[in-house]
Amino acid sequence: MRITNNMMVNNFLINLNKNLSKLDDIQYKMATGKKIRYPSDDPVVTARSLRLRTDVSEIEQLQKNVDDATSWVDTTESALADINESLQRVRELAVRGANGTNTKEDMAQIAKEVAQIKQHIIQVGNTNYAGRYIFSGFKTDTAPINSDGSFSDTNGFDSTGGYPVDLSTGKNIIQFELMKTNYIGVNKSANQVFYIQGETNENKGNLFKVLDNIINALESGDATAVNSLLSDIDRHIDNVVAQRGDVGALQNRLELIKNRLSDDNVNFTTLLSNNEDVDMAEIIMQLKTAENVYRAALQTGAQVLPPTLLDFLRF
Repeated sequence: MRITNNMMVNNFLINLNKNLSKLDDIQYKMATGKKIRYPSDDPVVTARSLRLRTDVSEIEQLQKNVDDATSWVDTTESALADINESLQRVRELAVRGANGTNTKEDMAQIAKEVAQIKQHIIQVGNTNYAGRYIFSGFKTDTAPINSDGSFSDTNGFDSTGGYPVDLSTGKNIIQFELMKTNYIGVNKSANQVFYIQGETNENKGNLFKVLDNIINALESGDATAVNSLLSDIDRHIDNVVAQRGDVGALQNRLELIKNRLSDDNVNFTTLLSNNEDVDMAEIIMQLKTAENVYRAALQTGAQVLPPTLLDFLRF
């Protein structure tokens, strides 16, 4: 077969372009730090990377959910702590008013302070987080307590105060997805905090009714009546303490979930890196080798390509 100059030049250019293409591919991997430029480079690695990236994205979203749930629960705990402190102060005032040594004017002054504390508890009961009322069940756009201590929206609240949280059905429980396909309720409703569950007598079960009774007894100067109401306020203090205990346990659980997700994020990110990131030491060696091959090809081409008739023309 006759070998022409054009054949030698074309073959040289084809091989030179192959070396150049390989050099370009290695330079891209070194610049990006990734093994895969196109899915066709390695379909198996590409498919695994897509799955791992999905897992990492889901974990990051769950971490955001945990942060949101933690903020909600922290706000609830803070509100319950404030309510508990306020009720403790009411009890101190009630004990002072029940000792029988106060004048009617003294008891009236005590009644005024209790009335102010009642208004403060109402304000705390209407605490909101990010524009959502934390004790309003699902109706987070509605304040659960009116300024007089009555519960809002009679169509949505039950007679014992507030949107009920039904643990058996999940009704009115605000849930966050904190683990994959695992939802956890984070809210307390108004009737859990301000009403003694199972108490049929609203004058005893409803915290605001109890506060009103204490205020009325103080204003009338009836120390005996005030003394009889101490057990009612004690029950409500115990109820708020119990609700704080539930919230505290939930805070601990959220902390455990947060740590677990952080570990999972590290593990899956490491797997993703191992799957698609290049070994920089190896890729640098490959780059130097490819550069040397490309330079050698250029030098060889300059020497091997045969001269043409033009090289022998003399003027």
